[in-house]
Amino acid sequence: MAQETHRSGPFKQDNKRHKFGRHRSNRAINTTNKGRKEDIKHVTKRKDLIKRHERRNQMKQLRQNKRYDTIANKRGIGSQTDICPPIVVTILDMNTADDTKIKDSFFELIRNCDPNCIINCDKNDRNIHISFPKLKTRFEFILLDNQDLYSSLDAAKVTDILLLLHSPNDTTDDGNHPILDAIYSHILPTTVHLIHGLDGLSLKKKNDVKKVIQKFINNKFGDEKLRSVDTISEALQLIHFISNCKRKDNAFRLHRSQVLAERLDFSENSDDLQLGTLKIWGYVRNRALDVNSLVHIPGFGDYQMNVIEVLTDPNLFNRKNNKLISNMNIDDNNTNLEFVLRSDPTIQQTLDFENIVDPMEGEQTWPTPEELNAAQESQKSIKKVPKGTSDYQAVWILDNEDDNNSSNDNSESDEEDMIMEANNELDSVDENSEDEDKDDDMDTMSVTTTNEANYDQKIDITEEEAALKKFKDQRLNEMFPDEVDTPIDQPAKVRFARYRGLKSFRTSTWDFNENLPKDYSRICQFENFLRTKKRVFNADESGAQSGWFVCVHVINCPKTVYEMYGNNNKKPLILYSLLEHEHRMSTINLVIKKVSSFSESLKSKESFIFHLGCRRFRASPIFSAHTNGDKHKLERFMRSDVPVVATLYAPITFPPSSVLVYKQREDGSQQLVATGSLLSCNPNRVIVKRIVLSGHPFKINRKHAVVRYMFFNRDDIMWFKPIELRTKYGRKGHIREPLGTHGHMKCVFDRQLNSQDTVLMNLYKRVFPKWTYDSLDNVLQSTYNNNNEKMNQ
Repeated sequence: MAQETHRSGPFKQDNKRHKFGRHRSNRAINTTNKGRKEDIKHVTKRKDLIKRHERRNQMKQLRQNKRYDTIANKRGIGSQTDICPPIVVTILDMNTADDTKIKDSFFELIRNCDPNCIINCDKNDRNIHISFPKLKTRFEFILLDNQDLYSSLDAAKVTDILLLLHSPNDTTDDGNHPILDAIYSHILPTTVHLIHGLDGLSLKKKNDVKKVIQKFINNKFGDEKLRSVDTISEALQLIHFISNCKRKDNAFRLHRSQVLAERLDFSENSDDLQLGTLKIWGYVRNRALDVNSLVHIPGFGDYQMNVIEVLTDPNLFNRKNNKLISNMNIDDNNTNLEFVLRSDPTIQQTLDFENIVDPMEGEQTWPTPEELNAAQESQKSIKKVPKGTSDYQAVWILDNEDDNNSSNDNSESDEEDMIMEANNELDSVDENSEDEDKDDDMDTMSVTTTNEANYDQKIDITEEEAALKKFKDQRLNEMFPDEVDTPIDQPAKVRFARYRGLKSFRTSTWDFNENLPKDYSRICQFENFLRTKKRVFNADESGAQSGWFVCVHVINCPKTVYEMYGNNNKKPLILYSLLEHEHRMSTINLVIKKVSSFSESLKSKESFIFHLGCRRFRASPIFSAHTNGDKHKLERFMRSDVPVVATLYAPITFPPSSVLVYKQREDGSQQLVATGSLLSCNPNRVIVKRIVLSGHPFKINRKHAVVRYMFFNRDDIMWFKPIELRTKYGRKGHIREPLGTHGHMKCVFDRQLNSQDTVLMNLYKRVFPKWTYDSLDNVLQSTYNNNNEKMNQ
């Protein structure tokens, strides 16, 4: 028995080895039951051992396949084949002044760095294509306007390499780069820092300029190198670097296809001259473009496609003789057309972004006789009535109730005495104080007030008063969070009729389908959002594959799009494909945090401009705490120390996706106020607004206290009697009974109160965002008209 107690299992003896080193289970199969069990166990072990080797081989093969795919993708980016688009290189001039000479000389240096390079730039092309046969790489260069926020953000979303061109003339490190800050917070591609124009400077001046710029780079981007490009050899080294450097992948861009416009054309409809078919030529990038899906034009909304023409790549060249294979101009005769993809009306996605609301859907039918009888039975009560009283007469007989109104006005006299004392203190203020006489002998001097006058003219008094009021409200909310005053001229049970009390904010249940607004009938909701996202991302790709040069026909597109982008080659137009359900409206939740450079107060339900993924729109969100649980507390102001969740109505977007929040000034300028990311599209997020009613102890005993100033009539005390009370010093209690008719009440607490303590009552109600979504179409149209008027003048 002593030996059996040391066994770790029923087959401990079978695990021993023979003296010859062989395992006992390897012996010949015997006919006993014990031997059969051992043999079956041994076979099972050998099967598991084989499966383990298979799993190892399978994992090894998967790693090899992923490695091969990664190498193939890296070699294919920007290659000379017709299945890979060129590398998009965006040049952003960091110089605050518009120094076009430095930019032109830099680009001319790039062109001349390789005599065998091929430049394909037609007069109608919006971008410049340069191919380098030695590197077997093609580039597509975009020159940005450093004063245009929307164009810079649109170009950054599709670019592969961002060249930040620093100038020696602008060496002030003030950190004021709004375009770069927006790109850095929203979607930052691989960045390369360059400086051009150091030839005419001395060695000491060159070193000083490089130190200042390198300090800015280290503070913003970390340990990145500043490259000087002033000679042909340095330009060739730059081309080598950007063709082989590692490129950052963006999840939002990889799951959606984009077409960077090379050329635009517009044909009007016969019935409406303001609408027509917009033709966009360009390369399909990152994902296949399905002709039956919807596309989005930033700032102008979602549209359908009817035709995708697959064309021969106009930027191919032969590797042997380094000549263009098809350097033909894009014309309307379709001389380089390969095949056409046409939409299918039966499976094409519609543009309906809201649910059709039936006003009679929520109406109830007339109750059945069984329901009426059940309601009558539930309303019956037991009463004591005289004999011979009918059922009709019994209804009019009232129950005897004990009126406990004897303690009527016990505390009215004390309250009047305090009011009289306060009035006497106010009357005792000395009103006969006067200022001292001023001296007559004073020197005269001339003071220049021009700067002060100009400074005052720039200040808007109305805006200053509004900002001061908002600042005071925020400070008051920080000092006394969620505290409100009980109205005197209105019953509290009427003023706070929509509020309720909760025993515990964390554990108490709240039905998220209770008392929903009418706007919730217009939005879409997923049964399982994460499962839908996974299915959409893993859907089969069909249509125009990535790397094909296509001509997309966007139908029913407004003419304003062509007028804005057709004649302005500096504004890049990117066509985004939308995933399934991404054109429908829903309630989205954004996790945002206020930027450190913005110090003003941001109130909930204030209008902001959002840049979410490929969309930009205006909305008025409500803020809530970014916490776990099924309920989230409303934040009246955006906090600066922790992130908050902004909830609003907007089109569905599948995460991950970054977001920028701007506030528009009265002069039309925009300022970045917050950055963040998309959390979810969940209409069931319960956002609860809390209000706190405060009272003060009037008489304190060991077990109870008399509290006043929380309510001002007897009915309100009886209405809110079931709700639990708490104090700022941590005491808990409840209302026992009202005293008199002026709002005094007897309350019981777990411990004796302090005279400096404050009694609080928490009330809650659910809040919803307002339907304030605006796609900014009017803003872009007005901006375009203002620019045209300035050019005409």
